Amino acid sequence: MSKWKVLNEKDVSPSSWFPILLHTVELPDGTIVDDFFISPLGDVGMVLPITTGNKVVLVSQYKHGLGETVIELPAGFQQKDKSIEDSALAELEEETGIRAQADQLIPLGKISSIPTKCNLSTYGFLAKDLTFNSKQNLEITENIELLLLEPKQVIQMIKDGNIWIGDSVSFIMKAYLLFPDLFV
Repeated sequence: MSKWKVLNEKDVSPSSWFPILLHTVELPDGTIVDDFFISPLGDVGMVLPITTGNKVVLVSQYKHGLGETVIELPAGFQQKDKSIEDSALAELEEETGIRAQADQLIPLGKISSIPTKCNLSTYGFLAKDLTFNSKQNLEITENIELLLLEPKQVIQMIKDGNIWIGDSVSFIMKAYLLFPDLFV
């Protein structure tokens, strides 16, 4: 399948927190679309952390875009001049107080939730045998409650609809399929 050709790009961002670009594009059949908006948010690193006591660490926090408190995996945008792995590790420590090393990360792949209007891909990692060896360092907009749950409980919470944020569900279920012994 052919890609669209970008004829013009204009930054119409309302703020640095939420970039928006206006594209004029040419479709493969020659049709010109002059008002296609995208958001170049960038990539996210997400970690499914499991402690030495085989507890899954989840974060519960208010998300203003949804207007709700949700339960999800620790995650954050890729930081400037850091790899996606290093960014995921930094977010894990900032949100949970768990400092891990790059060699503890097991890649779970990447997903994209809104590929029509955004370039955001989330890269997931599993990390096992973790301990709380640092402290949370939350951003001004973060108020995070940590949940430590049995892996079976986490799967049940997905079944019950209590964990429903797409990228978290995807990576928990992928880990469940790839590493079923962790969820016994």
